[in-house]
Amino acid sequence: MSPDADRTATRRHRQLTVAVRDALRDLNIQLSLLNRRFGNRVELRDIDWTCLDLVNRHGPLSPTALGRLAGVHPATLTGILDRLQKAGWIVRERDPESADRRAVTLRPVRDRNPVLYQLFSGMTQRMDEVCADYTDAELEVIADFLRRTSAAGHDSAEELAH
Repeated sequence: MSPDADRTATRRHRQLTVAVRDALRDLNIQLSLLNRRFGNRVELRDIDWTCLDLVNRHGPLSPTALGRLAGVHPATLTGILDRLQKAGWIVRERDPESADRRAVTLRPVRDRNPVLYQLFSGMTQRMDEVCADYTDAELEVIADFLRRTSAAGHDSAEELAH
């Protein structure tokens, strides 16, 4: 490749990288707005919804594990769990396997999930329509990109926590 062609390719790659970062920022804004509006519908604060989603996806969990996943201080987590339990989204169950009689496990109330599915049905349908335009190979690349982007976000959040 000639030096001019190499510079052009480098410039193009840099422009595309900036375009991807800008698109991710736009996505972050739109998903934040969607989550806020969703939360308003089910009377959940943003952090409550995040914790509920984590329990639904990774549960059952201990409060300590949830706090770590959500990056939430234990005192703050207690209030979140109180709100989620009071609203019927989670249950706290004593952990019979633990030597500590105070130990609890958080479980989602799966009977409530249809409410969540209904509220997200519009986004789910739109995502199905978007994905229909891509081949399986392209979807594999997109899924890999999103997983790696998520990992980069996780690592960056951990870095800022210390």
